Amino acid sequence: MALTEEQLDRLAVGTIRTLAIDTVQQANSGHPGAPMGMAPMAYVLWTRFLRHAPNHPDWPDRDRFVLSAGHASALLYALLHLTGYDLPLAQLERFRQWGSLTPGHPEWGLTPGVEATTGPLGQGFANGIGMAIAERRLAAEFDRDGHPVVDHRVYGIVSDGDLQEGISSEAASLAGHLRLGRVVYLWDDNRIQLDGPTAMAWSEDVLARFAAYGWHTSRVDDGNDLAAIEAAVHAAVADPRPSLVAVRTHIGFGSPHKQDSQKAHGSPLGEDEVRLTKEAYGWDPDRRFFVPDDVAGYMSRAILYGEELIGAWERRMAAYRAAFPAEARELERRLDSGLPAAWRDALPVHPVGSAMGTRNASADAITALAGPLPELFGGSADLSESNLTDVKGADDFEADEAGRNLRFGVREHGMGGVVNGIAYHGGFIPYAATFLTFSDYMRGSVRVAALAGLHVVYVWTHDSVGLGEDGPTHQPVEQVAALRAMPGLWVIRPADGNETSAAWAAAVARHDGPVALALTRQKVPTLPTTAERAMAGVAHGGYVVHDEPPATGGGSALPDLVYVATGSEVHVAVEAAQALAAEGIRARVVSLPCWELFERQAAAYRDAVLPPAVMARVTVEAGVTFGWDRWAGDFGAIVGIDRFGTSAPGPEVMERFGFTAERLTEVGRAVTRGELRGGVPLPATAADHDPARRR
Repeated sequence: MALTEEQLDRLAVGTIRTLAIDTVQQANSGHPGAPMGMAPMAYVLWTRFLRHAPNHPDWPDRDRFVLSAGHASALLYALLHLTGYDLPLAQLERFRQWGSLTPGHPEWGLTPGVEATTGPLGQGFANGIGMAIAERRLAAEFDRDGHPVVDHRVYGIVSDGDLQEGISSEAASLAGHLRLGRVVYLWDDNRIQLDGPTAMAWSEDVLARFAAYGWHTSRVDDGNDLAAIEAAVHAAVADPRPSLVAVRTHIGFGSPHKQDSQKAHGSPLGEDEVRLTKEAYGWDPDRRFFVPDDVAGYMSRAILYGEELIGAWERRMAAYRAAFPAEARELERRLDSGLPAAWRDALPVHPVGSAMGTRNASADAITALAGPLPELFGGSADLSESNLTDVKGADDFEADEAGRNLRFGVREHGMGGVVNGIAYHGGFIPYAATFLTFSDYMRGSVRVAALAGLHVVYVWTHDSVGLGEDGPTHQPVEQVAALRAMPGLWVIRPADGNETSAAWAAAVARHDGPVALALTRQKVPTLPTTAERAMAGVAHGGYVVHDEPPATGGGSALPDLVYVATGSEVHVAVEAAQALAAEGIRARVVSLPCWELFERQAAAYRDAVLPPAVMARVTVEAGVTFGWDRWAGDFGAIVGIDRFGTSAPGPEVMERFGFTAERLTEVGRAVTRGELRGGVPLPATAADHDPARRR
């Protein structure tokens, strides 16, 4: 006998719930309670609203579904399996196991249909806002009257924890300001978090807060009422504002002993409770990973529906190609993440004798790349006049204008998650900017970008104590070292304008992870060799920027000493090498702007740049000495700053901390003679001004 629509709905929701329960129980690890409560709202989204194509999970015009509550991953895996994605039931049975496609939290690029790496709460919320920004910008660039080739929405499920994290508040505020009406989030309002009731730490009126942000808000009182959920989503879709629908659910729904308890949050129900819960659902408690035929047939209709959607879109694209061939070619290039021919040729080459901050050189690079790379899209956290990240002459991205310059406001947390969302979406090379010291506010998002392999560029200026008067709160000393410790992130600290052009070239060309540019406020001279050497040298992570010639009459071609430096300290090392040459000490200067790239090079290249036989080395960077021992070796010295900075004019700060040619000459001489190795003490004037002595 055929099932009624109501019966089929109930059976499908029960299937999602029991698959999630079995998935977690089989692994003896995970979060069953949230999927049990969320299942009805997820079912409504995936069967009534979501435009997707399981056989083509990368179809560009699909709606995006973001499970910001990534701990509920068993829910998402059940949906992906049931709707026909390439995720067999055997993968659900291997939840959280080595090599499976079902990790504990969803990972983009691993599991078909997963749109974002989520788990750190609030990240997915912010990612969805970035996806909506990308959709609006891409549509503004390419849609034409009668030819809507970019037309999709962002749906998501968010948890109490997502809404408590500050990143979601920042992203929500920005989304409301921009009136991103294509965002619809359902809030799993179950009033339970890991420690217990949310009332222990949370008593605000969440919907009033979101209304104040400029969001459309509504409430569904019964999380099992499919009709009410559907009506609320229809209303949200029709509203021009972003939407948050609070759906009152019960964590661990149906569990006789764990419903509405934190005990259903972060651990399996247990075999006895699983049996009791299935019996409460009217299911056979002895069947595991059971998918009724009626549910399998109904849910897998998403495959045919997806093929129909793609067919309709391809017909629109064919008409678009005929009417706008150049635009169609450009859109396809962008969606394929291809780069136009000879784009590097646009990058400026700076002449010897010029001097500028590398942030200014970065501005020149952005201006130069803006033409050949319209996909370059980003902005700053209210510091565009300091970071110099605007595309000159371009409009701002606003509620009524999908321009090119994003104004994030003072929202570094949110900015980090939003640009990740733009990268997930595709069609852009997003960048985000702030002061390097405030990269700490972005670190959670940067880590996810590195983990997921997202193509994001960070423009972090004011990169050392050399920025001067703003003092230690704004002077980064440990940030570069901390960022280098992050797997998958390239950190590039260029020495002059030409290295900055090369750094942007490396950042644009990379497609498998994020790139951080650490840039100076203060001016640095353009070095004599970088116009010819920097493009290849930075691409290799390090190169010989200066080499004193061997003494006449033969002798070893190897230098007596090697300075290894980054950023604004490279030119000071060159001056020291020139001073030592007058004493008969041949010094080489190696610019090492990107450790990660240098370590990727063949041993022969690295040894040619840093000869193992030359054990007299001096490393130089205006930051903490942590990590530099790998380049200094056992017999070298490390010149750095293992303390916070101080407020004074930049040149004076650099001088008092010992970043002068005279001091580097002294250190180089002592190392060559075997009189000094290891960390080099700060000059007495710097030590005397150590803020640690104030107490």
